[in-house]
Amino acid sequence: MALAVFPSGDNSPMTDTPGASASPSPGAPSAPPAVTPAQALGWMHTARFLTTAPTLEFLPPHDYPEIAFVGRSNAGKSTCINTLTQQKRLAFASKTPGRTQSINLFSLGKQGITDAVLADLPGYGYAAVPKADKFRWQQVMANYLVTRENLRGIVLLCDPRHGLTELDEVLLEVIRPRVEEGLKFLVLLTKSDKLNKQEQAKALQIARLNAGGGTVKLFSSLKKQGVEDVAHLLWQWTHDAPAGGE
Repeated sequence: MALAVFPSGDNSPMTDTPGASASPSPGAPSAPPAVTPAQALGWMHTARFLTTAPTLEFLPPHDYPEIAFVGRSNAGKSTCINTLTQQKRLAFASKTPGRTQSINLFSLGKQGITDAVLADLPGYGYAAVPKADKFRWQQVMANYLVTRENLRGIVLLCDPRHGLTELDEVLLEVIRPRVEEGLKFLVLLTKSDKLNKQEQAKALQIARLNAGGGTVKLFSSLKKQGVEDVAHLLWQWTHDAPAGGE
């Protein structure tokens, strides 16, 4: 099943649109100093809800670097965002996969001064979701990934017990041109606590072969594995700092 890409529509400011917040206020430093992984995690803790958008025209235009989180409905995306930001209910983690139907934006920055934005995209691949809804979500997600000008990086969440699925592979094809142009890309193997050391090593090896040049990391919300490393990497992506290795 291919992700359909359509014209993204008008991206003009939606100042009076219900459900949309105003753009973050400017003021981010132009040359931030290097930070430690622990400091980057503190930066992630500043995350706050910005707006929700059912389609791209409801997204507020802004100039801040944006990081998108994508993945199948049961990959633990909301839980991952909540763990990284150390906030229990920032991203809605439903027991019913496919519940999130809009793009949710969260602003980051200390002292209320935004310097980056996180985008939580609708999960995909849940069988119980009606076909019309699946198609609409795929359309919105593909349009966002292809056309969002200030998108700086993508975090693809994957359950390592199942590996990258056919829909994940389709998504990789959609973003491949932008990754080749320099878009940052991370495959995050969630729920890694459910694997032993040998299984983790094998999952990393397989994912690296299929990630198309992206970084691959193990992550566990339960055991807090990889949390500081991922926070540090996202800070580097959004502050033009040299990124570390895998």
